[in-house]
Amino acid sequence: MHHPPQPWYRPNQPQQPVADNPYAPEGYTPPEPPPRRRRFGKGPLIATVVVLLVLAASGWVYALADGRWGDPAPPVADKAPSPSATPTPSRTPAVATPTPKRIPTSEEINAGRKAGDAAAWIVDDRTDLPRRHIKLYPLWIVGDTVVQAAYEKVTARRLSDGAEVWSVPLPASVCEAPANPTPDGKIVVVYQSNRNWTGNRCNQLQMIDLRTGKAGWHKKLTETGSMDRTIMVNSAISGGTLAIVQSMKAAAYRIDTGAKLYDIPLENPGKCYPDNLAGGPRLVVSSTCAISVDRGKSYHQLRELDPRTGKVRWRYRTQPGWSVGKMLSVEPVVFTTYHHEDTNGNWRVVALKPGGKLRVTVDARPKGFTYCADAGDSGGNMQQCPGTAVGKDIVFLGGTDRVGGYSLDTGKLVWGVKSSDTTLHPLRTDGGLFALVYEAPSADRPGGILRLGPGSADTKKQVLVHPMTARSVERRMLAGRLAYANGRIVISPSGVSGNDADHEARMLSFAPGTP
Repeated sequence: MHHPPQPWYRPNQPQQPVADNPYAPEGYTPPEPPPRRRRFGKGPLIATVVVLLVLAASGWVYALADGRWGDPAPPVADKAPSPSATPTPSRTPAVATPTPKRIPTSEEINAGRKAGDAAAWIVDDRTDLPRRHIKLYPLWIVGDTVVQAAYEKVTARRLSDGAEVWSVPLPASVCEAPANPTPDGKIVVVYQSNRNWTGNRCNQLQMIDLRTGKAGWHKKLTETGSMDRTIMVNSAISGGTLAIVQSMKAAAYRIDTGAKLYDIPLENPGKCYPDNLAGGPRLVVSSTCAISVDRGKSYHQLRELDPRTGKVRWRYRTQPGWSVGKMLSVEPVVFTTYHHEDTNGNWRVVALKPGGKLRVTVDARPKGFTYCADAGDSGGNMQQCPGTAVGKDIVFLGGTDRVGGYSLDTGKLVWGVKSSDTTLHPLRTDGGLFALVYEAPSADRPGGILRLGPGSADTKKQVLVHPMTARSVERRMLAGRLAYANGRIVISPSGVSGNDADHEARMLSFAPGTP
């Protein structure tokens, strides 16, 4: 839908703050956001010629375009004890413990609520951690709890108030976890073979029932050679099946018993090797093919498998020189691809039809969108791509200062919105082409949730406003892990520091009403 310029609009002039605009006061210059971790360094700057319309008292702009804008040597693995065993003492050298940062309580945050603000709860986990970066894994919402794996435990918290419901301790640190549990709430996490800083493997499987907090079967992944090493593994769950890629081989297991179902077949043995997988309603396996020194000749193949039998349902092959990156959705199948010569800058979003045929290719670079909202493709779990969400006919992309939706039929931009001072991450579709979007807090404004869609900023609806008293701690989380269900958002950083001086909150949640 075309929007005529407003009287205060001046083409080809620097954007000026709008009078009485709380998001962009006169003379205000937004501070630089905290730097984001990038695997491949800085990508090229993308110059985008747009026409910007400043919406009064909003701080939002939208542009008219397309008719709208509107392997090291393998160490020897130690045998890991089961979760019921007593963990061995940490070998982290003793150091003077600095004073930890003070994290506000839920009561303190809620005491600063204004009329209409969301209610909040916060988790300050004081688990003693080794002095290094500790990765936090995806948030799983099961029933009335939110569950997360972190370091040497899996913990469930009550959605209503953040209170701990149960915790399953593990003998060593978690090193891999699927993006989603089974439909009946079971998960399998992978933890290390020992607690040492070096010389460990990612080879211990532990099933946990997330509804009850009961640990089930435990299994060790075996290695027979370099093809199935467990220095690093990737996993996914589809239905009642757990699939795991270890080095250049993959296999599937029954979630309920841990029994092996089948080896995921190698196709063109010696030429194509599985490297990652994605689960959920479908099981999709990614393979690298034609591996050679000349990466311009290599390509990637995707296969959908029947999770129960391993039978191949369809195959899709990229062009030489292009790799499959992150899986944004398996129903519909939507994923990223990137070129080997510019892995962070030369990327696309690809959607497939149900039979694996190409549906559309989306190039979002001209509108300034970056790969996985500036996170790049850092390997690891295939289903972790921040700032993305997928609907039936649309893919939503977010980032440092913008969010938009691209048609999965035409590849064109359906709508897009920019903000001068905050990060925007789509959470999920909200009816057709609309999206619920998490708006991270800025230096002087709280975070919240918006509803946006065709018509761009004209359709902006504030769904939730977070208390200003949570702004500082929420901002430091950098929208690392997000989960949304039944009007409640749960936010967690993607990792925490084991250095007490850098201690941060573990989890933060907002919802309408009282906590």
